Amino acid sequence: MTGESRPTSRTGRAAEREQALRGPSLVVLTGRETIRRVRPRSVRRLDLRLLVPVVLAWPVLAFVGLVAPVWLVATGAVVALAVAALAAVAGAAPLSTPGGVVAGSSHRPRATGASGLRATAVACAVLALLLASAAGQRAVRSAGPLAELGGQRAVATLRAVVAAEPRPVQGGRHGSEDGKAAAPVSVVRLDVTWVVARGRTTAVSSPVLVIGQGAQWAALHWHDEVETVVRLGPAEAGDDVVAVATPKGDLRVVAGPGPVFDAADSVRARLRAATESLWPDARGLVPALVVGDTSRTPSDLTLAMLQTGLSHLSAVSGSNVTFVLAAVLWLCGLVGLRRRWRPPVAALALLGFVVLARPEPSVVRAAVMGLVGLLALSTSRRRAGLPALAGAIVVLLLWDPWLSRSYGFALSTIATLGLLVLAGPWGRAIARRLPGPLRPLGPVLAIPVAAQVVCAPVVVPLQGSVSLVAVLANLLAAPFVAPTTVVGVAVGLLSVVWVTGAGWLAWGAAVPAQGIAAVARWCAGLPFGSLDWGDSAAAAVLLALLTVGVLLTAPWAWHRTRHRPTVAVAVVVLASGLGAPTAVLAWPPPGWVLIACDVGQGDGLVADNGGGHVVVVDAGPEPEPMRACLDRIGATAVDLVVLTHYHADHVGGLAAVLERPVAEIRASPVLDPPAEAARVSRLAVAGRIPLAELRAGESLTVGGISADVWWPARRIEAGSVPNNGSVVMTMRVRGVNILLAGDIEREAAGQVLHETQLDPQRWGRIDVLKVAHHGSSNRDDRLLDRVDGRLALISVGADNDYGHPAPATMKALQDRGFEVHRTDLEGDVAVIADGGEVRAVGR
Repeated sequence: MTGESRPTSRTGRAAEREQALRGPSLVVLTGRETIRRVRPRSVRRLDLRLLVPVVLAWPVLAFVGLVAPVWLVATGAVVALAVAALAAVAGAAPLSTPGGVVAGSSHRPRATGASGLRATAVACAVLALLLASAAGQRAVRSAGPLAELGGQRAVATLRAVVAAEPRPVQGGRHGSEDGKAAAPVSVVRLDVTWVVARGRTTAVSSPVLVIGQGAQWAALHWHDEVETVVRLGPAEAGDDVVAVATPKGDLRVVAGPGPVFDAADSVRARLRAATESLWPDARGLVPALVVGDTSRTPSDLTLAMLQTGLSHLSAVSGSNVTFVLAAVLWLCGLVGLRRRWRPPVAALALLGFVVLARPEPSVVRAAVMGLVGLLALSTSRRRAGLPALAGAIVVLLLWDPWLSRSYGFALSTIATLGLLVLAGPWGRAIARRLPGPLRPLGPVLAIPVAAQVVCAPVVVPLQGSVSLVAVLANLLAAPFVAPTTVVGVAVGLLSVVWVTGAGWLAWGAAVPAQGIAAVARWCAGLPFGSLDWGDSAAAAVLLALLTVGVLLTAPWAWHRTRHRPTVAVAVVVLASGLGAPTAVLAWPPPGWVLIACDVGQGDGLVADNGGGHVVVVDAGPEPEPMRACLDRIGATAVDLVVLTHYHADHVGGLAAVLERPVAEIRASPVLDPPAEAARVSRLAVAGRIPLAELRAGESLTVGGISADVWWPARRIEAGSVPNNGSVVMTMRVRGVNILLAGDIEREAAGQVLHETQLDPQRWGRIDVLKVAHHGSSNRDDRLLDRVDGRLALISVGADNDYGHPAPATMKALQDRGFEVHRTDLEGDVAVIADGGEVRAVGR
């Protein structure tokens, strides 16, 4: 036998398999020798070449590209592009030797340097693209007089297109004649095309946010063309609108959205008709999961889904899109459609879904992330997931740079990243530990766990707590989501031609939808459903680091636990003891001087006057929470009631306060809303309690409590008249100075600063600030700068519709070093004078 024989031993075959896995060799010829280098094939390595540059460019776009002057952003884009070009040229230059091009081990530092240059080129190119897009779009939006008119608070006539469905923000009683439900207040985003102001008509392309009251504003549809008269106000730096507006005249709908979107509205209406006879929870959830229509979801179910981390199901999200596309592809396979025709069919289905759900930014974002999620679930394309996600982020940020400041976009992106990176390995690990018939559930269980783990650090700044039931709720609800969505889509399609038949089919979606509702309600009722964590940036970073640490050490910990279970049990017991929540055993705590009662979305404060006597400042929106707070305190008599203004969330619970002996009521002289002012007057007359006004310049002394009133000095017509008529005063209780700011807005705060200058000789040292208007963004930060102490109280309701406290206000307080306490997170909050120290503790 001539020639070499092929290896036949087991070792030889293993070497062949290893060589096959590694892929082809690279042969490099030089003058004298042949150097053979094997290029290993990284099967499991994550492809981060595009994702890392995108992640680095994202915060630069959010905090520089959308805030810095446009000319500076454009300059930055040019500089980044130049650096990208230089790095690309330098990284592409080969290393030559007299004998040829060598790529051996002795030149690895040169190869590493080239890789670094190429990575720098990619990062700078991505940054240049994003900054250029931001500069261009900001220049287009700011062209015209709208921003200037907003700064001047001018009145203007706008011709605009509705850019997003109206979002209701209020269902309160403010301004109603009978003290009951007032006209709804809605937030509507408009894309302004023409503005008429101060005798000049200008064509523009600028977004404006309108806060409109009345059924007309609530009934608007996406892409309606409208005309209205508004008073403009300034937007905050970095906002995705150039001005904020309040209507000053009638709203006129000039044109509808067009035949395509009229047809989409008809389909939505037919879907609602088909689900009309379902159980209430299912009647709300089926349209919500299919097209994001939450108009009929019961309010208590909405709250339960928020508390348990299931609210993403009832909004148009990437998961909805993934289920819809997966169902379409499955149907294509079922009918035998060729593979090459399936992507165009899926694309048409996606386009129809986007039109049906409204092509607003959140829906478009969900569609793109759904495509990436479907890619992640594909066994043949999974390695392309991370580059696809990075590309999707770039495309979306180029289309709308303001998405970089959106929590929704961040959550959607991070959830998709968790699906790409963690869901697969975790699904396989879970499946290995399940009995044979249940192993297909491994990926189903891994998806919600992965999403919750990676999203928790982003959610913390929004709610200040870590949900302990969200993972459980998502695990329990996961089996019901797909059938509800898929059958719901079928109901929507059938309802176009046969509403009655669609109504029968809808019961197939109603049963799993009821399962989702049952999970949400049951999990919301579990004790210890959340862990208070804090809502600061530091708290979010700490949770992120802790999450990464747990993920990295979990395999080692699991291995050690199996070999040393006693040590593991001891660690769990110790951690439970250290992490167990502690609370004040007695309430109110010793040394308390002021308590911000947990009255929901409103104000109700109680100051200690000794011996069971108290002074009450505002009474909350309803009697029962205020009654319960006074009972907990053990108040026996009220020496004075101060009503800062007549909005219902400050005077609605007055009847509960008057159940105890009350010596006197003092209130704002601005009798607006008139209905609430009249109701307070009737209660005072019925209880034979003196009712008088409080004005700037007055001083009060009641027992051991004294107060100086700094506002109102006069009525302000700008902004909210009742809010700007709030009583502002400093109260001294056993040596602690408290600034009570009512609900004043920017206009009144400016007047207080102008007329008093917060003169320390007159005001004294301010130890505690009761933040104005539940932490609204309509504020004057100069007021914060004049407060000596760094303790702030925010009286605010959990999950309120106003977005209070505003993230911008929380940031302003944190930037100034305030220790912030909130009633929505801590319940009743007591200010304690402990020796020379002033601190706060939550019940």
